[in-house]
Amino acid sequence: MPRLKLEFPEDQYCYSTQLTVRVTDINGANHLGNDSMISMISEARARFLYDFGIHDTAEEGIGTIVTDLATTYRAEAHARDQLLFEVGVMDFNKYGGDIIFRITRPRDQALIAMAKSGFVFFDYKARKVTAMPEGFYSRFAKVNWVA
Repeated sequence: MPRLKLEFPEDQYCYSTQLTVRVTDINGANHLGNDSMISMISEARARFLYDFGIHDTAEEGIGTIVTDLATTYRAEAHARDQLLFEVGVMDFNKYGGDIIFRITRPRDQALIAMAKSGFVFFDYKARKVTAMPEGFYSRFAKVNWVA
């Protein structure tokens, strides 16, 4: 039984992207390794943020920093599997929130993993955490806020 239980509301997912498991992503047990899954989650996160207007090279110098990551694995993935990363946001606060992930294999509808990544907005010029830009949070009407 997993120590963590990650379950997210269906209406929080607002983006999806597909990634292919590469041969180099396979570990000694012949399935997708933890380190490669983290890299794939990071890629899905980067695509999501870019498509929602947060670019690492923004002229204003505002970007995001990952504060934590929790992942639960449900099934193995193997080389050349196509994985669907459904991405959403929840639990916004003044400075950031959580990006959530549901990773499935569309071929057989297998749930491969669930993940949740905390983030804050960061002013790279001032070198400090900064408030979430209104232009970002205004795109997510269904997101709950926490104090």
